[in-house]
Amino acid sequence: MSEAATPFVTAAPGLLASLDPLLREWLPRQRWFAGKGRPVTGFSPIAATELLPAPGRPAPGLRPGTGDPREQGEAGPTARLGLYHLLVRVRQPLVPVPGAPEHPGDCYQLLIGVREVLPPRLAPALIGHVTQGPLAGCTVYDALYDTRPAEVLLEALRTRDRIGPLRFHRDRTQEIRSGLVPRLVTAEQSNSSVIYGDTFILKLLRRIVPGVNPDLELPLALAREGCPRVPPPTAWMAADLGGQPWVLAVLQPYVQGAADGWELALRELAKGEDFAAEARALGRATAEVHTALARALPVVTLGHSALDRLVGGMVGRLEEAVHAVPALRPYAPGLRSAFTALGDLAAEGRSWTAQRVHGDLHLGQCLRAPDGEWSLIDFEGEPARPLAERRMPQPPVRDIAGMLRSFDYAAHSADAPVAGWAETCRSAYCTGYAEITGRDPRTDPVMLRAYETDKAVYEVVYEARHRPGWLPVPLSAVRRLAVADPTRSP
Repeated sequence: MSEAATPFVTAAPGLLASLDPLLREWLPRQRWFAGKGRPVTGFSPIAATELLPAPGRPAPGLRPGTGDPREQGEAGPTARLGLYHLLVRVRQPLVPVPGAPEHPGDCYQLLIGVREVLPPRLAPALIGHVTQGPLAGCTVYDALYDTRPAEVLLEALRTRDRIGPLRFHRDRTQEIRSGLVPRLVTAEQSNSSVIYGDTFILKLLRRIVPGVNPDLELPLALAREGCPRVPPPTAWMAADLGGQPWVLAVLQPYVQGAADGWELALRELAKGEDFAAEARALGRATAEVHTALARALPVVTLGHSALDRLVGGMVGRLEEAVHAVPALRPYAPGLRSAFTALGDLAAEGRSWTAQRVHGDLHLGQCLRAPDGEWSLIDFEGEPARPLAERRMPQPPVRDIAGMLRSFDYAAHSADAPVAGWAETCRSAYCTGYAEITGRDPRTDPVMLRAYETDKAVYEVVYEARHRPGWLPVPLSAVRRLAVADPTRSP
């Protein structure tokens, strides 16, 4: 069965049709919705599963360990909570004009709570009031804001449950205690996260693609290698559809008291403090992860033809970016030279090795524990890129370039910029990386400049579309990277 085949439905008939008008309004407002700027024209169900019966529907009999869905207080002693898990493909036009052809549609994971009356504490989670279909008269909301649905998910993971197409897996060597109190992480994210009692954190993926997801695949591989720089997966949720896995969520140990690398860098900048020691330690942590991934998964050599494809992709993305953001046009020849210089070295017989890497590394993907140790998280890669591309071996310098760009972003985000801060961090990070691998990324300036340029071009397009006020940050890097001599790039 393919994605487009008959959907798997164990929920009330007509459920999605009754939610359709509400989801059209609610979905585009979510931080994790990728189709902003284009209207939602409809939905195609992939899977719809009832986890708890909605108010007014007969209870089919609770599964062991799921508890009583009736809650005390808030809406009365017999208030019923319904819970539905949906995988839906969202139909949208390719461009936001009437009559435009439709995009095949991204698939999103939704956890829909249903109540007769929504308590005030859940007001931020409101999706809307249903007027037709099996949930008519009820209020629906994003269930992750609610403790009870979050508890249902953790209990299903703890007991390795199977509900319709949903499969809950657990590492038997790790214990999951019952009764851990959940709380939703409300910071803006491209997915959704729930913390359980400062013991575990569940990352619920929102934009779903079928296949092996690197956000589970790579941490599992690193756990087998005993790499301490990545929290090992404790449990995960998947769907059995179409003969291939659909990874939906991953539960990992929560690093209590950890500081997000981005927030930590901004705090140190605000105080005018040096960040070089942390940058160096982060470089060492990155190198340890790369070394473990090279042991766990295949390493390949990129010959002339592979490098031609790599360079061609970079040039193609630059051309698309120049068309989308005219401010890039004056720098295009210099930026293109960063890619052609790499192609020239390949034509002369130079080759590079490639392996599995993080794929979207920046300060926000790093955590520093109270003991000073750094961890890397979120191995999903850039969600906008195809899954097959995200799982391809890449030169490790791709991750390094991402982190170097992140230091630049942090420096430009400070209220009171500190002269030379980014350059010092970049140097310290590369030094730390070399201390573990014996290879300083700065000794390969052509490859480093090519990947930094590719990342900066991506940032220009992203900021122009989503955060125009931030556009000067990548444009300042573009001016530097457009210089033909790569040795002038710090």
